[in-house]
Amino acid sequence: MQAEPKKTQVGPETDTLVGQEYEVEIGPVAHGGHCIARTDEGQVLFVRHALPGERVVARVTEGEEGARFLRADAVRILEASKDRVEAPCPYAGPGRCGGCDWQHAKPGAQRRLKGEVIAEQLKRLAGLTPEEAGWDGTVMPAEGDKLPPGEVPQWRTRVQYAIDPATGHAGLRRHRSHEVEPIEHCMIAAEGVSELGIEQRDWTGMESVEAIAATGSQDRQVILTPRPGARLPLVELDKPVSVLRVDEKTGGVHRVHGRPFVRERADGRTHRVGGGGFWQVHPKAADTLVKAVMQGLLPRKGDMALDLYCGVGLFAGALADRIGEKGAVLGIESGKRAVQDARHNLADFPRVRIEQGKVESILPRTGITEVDLIVLDPPRAGAGRQTVAHLASLAARRIAYVACDPAALARDLAYFREGGYRVRTLRAFDLFPMTHHVECVAILEPATKGL
Repeated sequence: MQAEPKKTQVGPETDTLVGQEYEVEIGPVAHGGHCIARTDEGQVLFVRHALPGERVVARVTEGEEGARFLRADAVRILEASKDRVEAPCPYAGPGRCGGCDWQHAKPGAQRRLKGEVIAEQLKRLAGLTPEEAGWDGTVMPAEGDKLPPGEVPQWRTRVQYAIDPATGHAGLRRHRSHEVEPIEHCMIAAEGVSELGIEQRDWTGMESVEAIAATGSQDRQVILTPRPGARLPLVELDKPVSVLRVDEKTGGVHRVHGRPFVRERADGRTHRVGGGGFWQVHPKAADTLVKAVMQGLLPRKGDMALDLYCGVGLFAGALADRIGEKGAVLGIESGKRAVQDARHNLADFPRVRIEQGKVESILPRTGITEVDLIVLDPPRAGAGRQTVAHLASLAARRIAYVACDPAALARDLAYFREGGYRVRTLRAFDLFPMTHHVECVAILEPATKGL
């Protein structure tokens, strides 16, 4: 049954369809935490809060007449999938918190959906089947995350709370919105974050509060972003915590009191991470990814290796530890503070060098023409054709590509194929339960290997 369109004139020739409801059958999952459906007229709907095979009433949240597609929420479930569960989180659902995408799906179903997204992106953007990518099609849960339906792993060691300007209450952003959904507790927050009691405090005058609970140490940190002209509150939380603030003019992060960094533990080493810098959010992620990368690369004593987009030196340290005193590692990272931390973290390896700058700018200047191993962990947009072409020219024995976005990974794998590399193996890990995000590790080698 189709409701009458709700149209609001927003321009001389444009009618919004926001609020229009369609009864639709849900098709396959798509990249981004939604599924695909079509109206009777053939218009594409990207529907959140639905599962493949369901019949639902979908209410349009974004889009207008004549648009290539509409965004919608499943507001009534007419025929439910066997994979559907009642969302454990009271803040999940249409129009509410946008932090989780799959609270309404069984854990095993979430991993299957992520696997389907990876497979679709590989086929569409790289022309690869799972078999051609050396992938068995599974997405592996992190250790301890394989829980029964209705239970939620507490994995998020870094939570960025948005502050409701009217009440000063902490919450999370609604999907594709600046509006704040006030919450009393985030179910996927790690215990070390929850025990700070952020949601029970008044944060009037703050734009956001980021809470960090380090893995492998008791370090806790909050990073305050004030609204223009606001004064910092007196931070009194339920556990000892360091406090940093974001400068409203420069965006720089400054210490208020306590340590300006947290100590993270992975691969048998302690890593200093300062100023809210990047570190894997799941407490098992760093160790899981290092293990997958090292198993794929099989470093040898004396190897020369590159660690690109190296952050605070996680993979560079793992490589240096395995290639020995005669080996060498060059890391490249654009963030100034991350480079400082990487140099500190790797100071005990005299043959490790960290350069600051963008990979596409720094790497050509090094004069390096040949390496044995490469690790790259680029941002969500991927490395891109130019950088991949340069890497392919270095004739590395093996390359490990760590990817947080299946589409970017698939695009770059296609570029690597143009440069003479093939995928040897691919592994996928569910390091972001309840969300659509997934981490992949692809191991590449020259396509002519063994011929």
